[in-house]
Amino acid sequence: MLIANLMAERELDVWDCLSAVSDPELDEPITDMNFVERVEVSDDMEVRVEFRLPTYWCSPNFAFLMAFGIRAEVTALPWVRGVTVHLKDHCLGDDVNDGVNSGRSFHEIFAENCDGAALGEVVEKFMAKAFDRRQEVMLLGLKAMGRSVEEIVAMPLATLKRVRFTGEEELRQLPRYLDILAVRGLASAEEDPAFPTWQGGRIAPDDLVAHLGRLRSTRINMEFNGALCRGLAKTRYKEVEIGADGPTLVDFMAGRVPPRQATGARR
Repeated sequence: MLIANLMAERELDVWDCLSAVSDPELDEPITDMNFVERVEVSDDMEVRVEFRLPTYWCSPNFAFLMAFGIRAEVTALPWVRGVTVHLKDHCLGDDVNDGVNSGRSFHEIFAENCDGAALGEVVEKFMAKAFDRRQEVMLLGLKAMGRSVEEIVAMPLATLKRVRFTGEEELRQLPRYLDILAVRGLASAEEDPAFPTWQGGRIAPDDLVAHLGRLRSTRINMEFNGALCRGLAKTRYKEVEIGADGPTLVDFMAGRVPPRQATGARR
């Protein structure tokens, strides 16, 4: 029983760390998008993570970034002795799996399989979109609280950290926004402006409306792509809501329950 409980805790550790890996285009955790299909932890603390994407032709850029993100996050767990990442049902699945599990450089593998694309440029593009989406949530949340335009654009980082947001999305995005500010080097000191542009500039009060309009365009595009991905995934894998008592014989006969759902592979 103790061993079984320990293994269950280890699997939960892996699931928790996988929530830090996001779909690069959507800025949503791969666990929320239901991309992770199975987590297995062996007796010798080797971890295997299987994931899949909404379509057979999903961009290889996304596939490689997520695969290497999975490996990096799981490898960081102190008890893990080895990691195998397996992308299923994808046109470049073999290339992704061979690359991520080979121990070769991420940059080398990525350029080799993505038409020479420079990893830094691809990551920069997706980080900029993530920044836009997270910043918009913060700005709209502050406006909804009655903060003035002048107060918002002049707000230092220390003040933003002290704001008592109550909305679910604001509470979810605040730590993610602070994280991307730090990673990008846009704001780290308490007196730094909390709302710089992606290029590190300041937003003038008269420019905030236009700035929010641009952020809104980014969000709408990302939300549309997210809804499309979820719909494609449900259609491709015939996912359905299963009752509290589990799938019935009719569900299996009708082909509504893939084997992975029957075995409880996913949380």
